[in-house]
Amino acid sequence: MTIYAGNLSKEITETDLRDAFKIFGTVTFVNIIQDRFHKTPVGFGMVGMPLQIEAQAAIAGLNGKEMKGKSLVVNEAGIRSL
Repeated sequence: MTIYAGNLSKEITETDLRDAFKIFGTVTFVNIIQDRFHKTPVGFGMVGMPLQIEAQAAIAGLNGKEMKGKSLVVNEAGIRSL
């Protein structure tokens, strides 16, 4: 399952995000999206977790959790909360 991780602080690295998600299970990829011209983070990323039960646990455990001063928005990719 691909998971959307939003409202990311500009200080969060892919390693930080991977470490937060791997508590819940196997992480296959982490990609923090960057502005293609300035090469700076735009505030969201994608995380891959192959097992749905682990992915759902990560979503439940990390959505709303504070990380580097900002509350994360975490949900299944394609389903966004406003």
